Amino acid sequence: MMDFFISSAYAQDGAAGAGSPWMSWVMLAGFAAIFYFFIIRPQNKRAKEHRNLIGGVAKGDEVLTNGGICGRVTKVTDEFLLLQVSEGQEMMVQKAALTAILPKGSLKENGLKI
Repeated sequence: MMDFFISSAYAQDGAAGAGSPWMSWVMLAGFAAIFYFFIIRPQNKRAKEHRNLIGGVAKGDEVLTNGGICGRVTKVTDEFLLLQVSEGQEMMVQKAALTAILPKGSLKENGLKI
């Protein structure tokens, strides 16, 4: 009488093959390749370019910092640069704060008198 309200539970057939164990390794390798080519490799390339930028700065270069400060390099040490930002005004900046080395004369073109 209770069978009318509750359906009977029957065992299912065995599961189909779970697939090759190699497929999981192929997927893992695919994700690793995607991670490498889209995240790690571009970051390493940017870091290398920044190291070359920092290593190539010399006295007399016109530079731009992360904070947007433009100036001419007057002294270079191992970790710091001395920037002349205007007549008689110099400031010390970490080399790591450099964003770009500007083309010669770009500060004068924009009206800055250094």
